[in-house]
Amino acid sequence: MTALHKSRELAEAATERLKAFAQPQRLMILSLLLEGERTVGEIEEASGIVQPALSQQLSELRRAGLVKASRVAKQVFYRLADEDAELRVRGIEALFGAGPAALPALKAPAVREPRSDVPRSLAAAAFATIG
Repeated sequence: MTALHKSRELAEAATERLKAFAQPQRLMILSLLLEGERTVGEIEEASGIVQPALSQQLSELRRAGLVKASRVAKQVFYRLADEDAELRVRGIEALFGAGPAALPALKAPAVREPRSDVPRSLAAAAFATIG
């Protein structure tokens, strides 16, 4: 995996992907779909998002590749597109919605190389004097 700071192209692609999540109604829909497949009517009832806004947001989520739709007779069912979409939504919930119980799953120690040009005893003092 390449760190985003090492690739402008990856950073731009990530920004584009994040835009799909940057709308409250879309986040609500995605969160609901974590529980499983839902009809448009079920999404409307559970989220309080009414037509035509619901159709617009579902369309945006389909375009972003985050949800898929299937039709059975006159009913349209929506679900998260794949495990990748599910992981992203779960990550957002862990960071912003699900609270501290979900946060430990995302906490991993950062691997940082110690700076060799700053003596360890001066690092805290150097940080404190910035400002």
